[in-house]
Amino acid sequence: MKTNVMRMLDKAHISYETATYVYDEKDLSGVHAATQVTVITPEQCFKTLVARADQNNLFVFCIPVAKELDLKAGASASGQKRMELIHVKELPVLTGYLRGGCSPIGMKKNYPVFIDQTAMRFDRIGVSGGHRGVQVILAPDALAGFVQGQFAPLTRADGAQ
Repeated sequence: MKTNVMRMLDKAHISYETATYVYDEKDLSGVHAATQVTVITPEQCFKTLVARADQNNLFVFCIPVAKELDLKAGASASGQKRMELIHVKELPVLTGYLRGGCSPIGMKKNYPVFIDQTAMRFDRIGVSGGHRGVQVILAPDALAGFVQGQFAPLTRADGAQ
C-alpha cells in the first residue's frame, strides 16, 4: 500500500524504505510499534508529537519513541515562551492523521518541524508513514530537508523530571 507520505517522498526523489507491522488498537504507543519494526533498532524509531504555543502557533516534534518531549526544550527550540501538547482528539483536524499514524510529512499545513538531535547519530531513522502500521525509514538529513526541519535537543534526560 502506498501512502500519501510515500507518494510525496517519491515525487521529491527521496530514498526511503518501508516497514509494516501489525498495530495493536489497545497499544498505539511508539514503543510498541518500535518493537514490531525489525529493519531498524527501536532507538532509530521516532514518534511525531504536535504542540501548541498559543491559539495559532503549532509545532511538530520528532523524538525517539522511548523518550518524553521536554516542553521547555521544545519551546526554546521554537522561540516560544511555553507550549503544551495538543489533545489527541485535535490531531485529525489539525494534521489529517490519527494517533499512531501521525507523520511529520504531509500534514494539512506546513507546521515548523523540530527533530531531536539524537537522530543525527543514525544513518537512517523511522517515522510514521501516515497510517497506523506503516513506517518510512530514511536518512535524518533527508527528512529534515524535506520538511524544512531543524535538529535540536528535545527530550528529557534519563531520570529527569
